[in-house]
Formats: sequence, C-alpha cells, structure tokens
Amino acid sequence: MNNFIDSNLLLVGMVTVLAVVSPGPDFAIIVRNGLRYGRKLGLATAAGIGCGVMVHTTYILLGLGYVVNTFSWVLEAVRYAGAAYLIWLGISSLMASGGAAAEDCGGEGGLSSSVSEAFRNGFMCNVLNPKTVCFFMALFTQVIRPETPMSMQIGIGIFIALTHLLWFSFVVFVLTAPGALKFFNRCKQWIEKGVGVCMLGLGVRIALDS
Repeated sequence: MNNFIDSNLLLVGMVTVLAVVSPGPDFAIIVRNGLRYGRKLGLATAAGIGCGVMVHTTYILLGLGYVVNTFSWVLEAVRYAGAAYLIWLGISSLMASGGAAAEDCGGEGGLSSSVSEAFRNGFMCNVLNPKTVCFFMALFTQVIRPETPMSMQIGIGIFIALTHLLWFSFVVFVLTAPGALKFFNRCKQWIEKGVGVCMLGLGVRIALDS
C-alpha cells in the first residue's frame, strides 16, 4: 500500500509539473497581465489561477466530477464559456493602445487596472479552461484510488494549486525583472499583440475542438 501511494504521489508530481509548465491559457494571461500591469498585478493573476485550481479540486472531491462526466453538456458549457472569455481577452489585447510597460519591478504599468480585476482574470481563465477540467477528472479517476485517504487527496489538490501559484509567480518575477523590462519596453506593443493573437487562437481552437 505504501509503495502504491509513494509511486502515485511521484506520478502526480511529475504530471502536475509537466501540465503546469506547458504553455496554455494560464501562461498567456500571466504574460499579458505581467507585461501590461507589472509585478503586483501579475502576482494577483497568479493567485487567481491558484484559487481556480482549488475550485477544480473541490468539485472533484465532492463527487461533482461525476456530473461533468455524465452530462456532457456541462463540459460543453464550460468549453464555450472559456473560449468566449479567451477570445474577449485576445481582442482586448489586440485593441490595446500600447501604453508603456511597467517601468520598474513593482510598477503597475501605464494602463489602469486593479488587484481584483487581475485576480479575476487568472481565476476565470483557469476555471473556464476545459482542459483543466479534464486534467483533474483524469487525475482523480485514473491515479487516485477510492481507498486513498481524503487527507491525502486534499493534500494533492493543495500541492497542485501551490505548483501553479509558484510557477506563475516565478514567470511574473522573470517578466518584470529590470533587465527584462528594458527589452519588453522596446517591443511591448508587438509582444502584447502576439499574446492577443495567441489568446484569440486558443479561444477559437477550444470552441472548435470536438
């Protein structure tokens, strides 16, 4: 039993790290908000992503993953809502006026926003990502067994949330480092447009994904 638990925990850790560092909607929103608003709001976005992960953990542990798996329209609704949100974020990035990027490692950039809005961006982007829904359903149905203690299942959920928070916080610190900002300030508008195109493309892809 202990060997089974140890091997499963190792597998969960490896799968989680690979899933988190893979580019996707969460990475795109972190790049967008980090470059656009600076370190403080970038970290708020990372916190939103981490809390979004806890939402997935909660409904899976409560057995609501069965509802998603049984009623396909629920996942379809999440898919289209997530796609619409990404498309909206992508269009807003493409239409941005291209104000100055954050001028120092703690600045909020030349565009107005708030901690709550940045947090909401990260939270909604993660919660409405259908691939994240599928990831948690697969993880907790294929890797986690019914006999796995509830405390360990909760611990795994917290570990996944913290992994997201730490990774994306690290990305924010890299993006908003003084040396990086000098580069980003020179081509900030092009980078933001590129991120906007990526978000738009991800949204369309999710919407059309069968």
